[in-house]
Amino acid sequence: MAKKRKSEQEPQQKRQALDEEDLIVSRKRTRQPKQHQREEKMINSNLSSKIIKEALNQQKEIQQEAENETLFVAVPPGTLDGPEDDDDDDVDGFDGFSETLSQYDGGNQEIDEEDERVLAAFMSKDGAPQQTLADLIIQRIKEKDAEVGSEARPLPKLDSAVIDLYRGVGKLLSRYTVGKIPKPFKHIPSMQPWEDVLYLTEPEKWSANAMFQATKIFSSNLCAKKAQRFYSLVLLPRVREDIQKNKRLHFALYQSLKKALYKPAAFFKGILIPLCQSGTCSLREAVIVGSVIQKVSIPFLHSSAALMKIAELEYCGTTSYFIKLFLDKKYALPYRVLDAVMAHFMRFLEDTRMMPVIWHLSLLSFVQRYKNELTKEDKDNLDNLIQHQKHHLVTPEIRRELKNSRNRGEKEDDLMSMSSPITVINKTIEEDRWDFPEVPMEED
Repeated sequence: MAKKRKSEQEPQQKRQALDEEDLIVSRKRTRQPKQHQREEKMINSNLSSKIIKEALNQQKEIQQEAENETLFVAVPPGTLDGPEDDDDDDVDGFDGFSETLSQYDGGNQEIDEEDERVLAAFMSKDGAPQQTLADLIIQRIKEKDAEVGSEARPLPKLDSAVIDLYRGVGKLLSRYTVGKIPKPFKHIPSMQPWEDVLYLTEPEKWSANAMFQATKIFSSNLCAKKAQRFYSLVLLPRVREDIQKNKRLHFALYQSLKKALYKPAAFFKGILIPLCQSGTCSLREAVIVGSVIQKVSIPFLHSSAALMKIAELEYCGTTSYFIKLFLDKKYALPYRVLDAVMAHFMRFLEDTRMMPVIWHLSLLSFVQRYKNELTKEDKDNLDNLIQHQKHHLVTPEIRRELKNSRNRGEKEDDLMSMSSPITVINKTIEEDRWDFPEVPMEED
């Protein structure tokens, strides 16, 4: 009987298994077909015209790239010395500033016209024009060869193939927006006559984005001394020209200044110091360049050297603005730098001119940050100075800061001994915590 029951159960189990398979197959069939299994729909006429137009644009770009490649084929062997790097670095991958453009505020600084007019009175009237790379190369060529004196833009003595090559590179950089930089341009920092080759590309005609890419390449591949020459002869004239022309600075040029500051010594010697030495630095230029210094972290030794050098320069109205910027960074400045800044302010003890507000504010910042590092003699000299150079709002604050400070070398306890009796009593109560005898409570 048990065997019969077992034989009857086996067909039933097989039927159940077949029913389950049919159910699974039916469920699979009810699913929606995949994308590639669907029937292709007809494309709209508007969409098809857009596709054809995009295909034509891509074909034009391919033809232009082929023409550019033919331009760079005839490079003589050994002309471009340098490492063959085929990797796509951050320079090749540049695709614009769409992410950081919204955070840009360096070009739209509000400038008070009254302050600008007052500071213009302290500018040098006979300031020499800014020297560019083209001026330097033309002067050098004319000194060596008197026959080219009549030519407006003489060419350096280089191979004709190299001249044609880098002239083509210059034409590309004049209309560059995004994308890859030509490889021959990346080899310029490793070449011996790099200034002559760079002159062939006509840097004064580069686009703003090309200037940013060039700054990245030269700041990372040149030593500090050569990078300084690139900053002073190429980047600084372009930045000043753009500010004077548009009353603001292009975002790519502003990013170029920030990238240049990654070599602080070259930045200060190639941009900041020449800008102050020119005697023609406007308030707008000082505010824009100063905003870069304010935002980027700079090693204090480089900042100390720059502050000391600016303090020793001939005074220009915007010099006080840069001094205030460095003082507000709150560095632990060496005594030598503090003495130089002190000597800078004391030069105006006998000055009969009415100093601008930024001068008084820079003096206030100096006293606020470093009042405890000044000697008693320095404070007496500053007291005489503020009696001669006064501002109805700033001078009382300077006097108050000098009064409530200790001298160089003194400790904080020495300052407390000179404080008022009430302050001394309060300090004694907090430190000693006098114990008063307990008074017993009377029981009811």
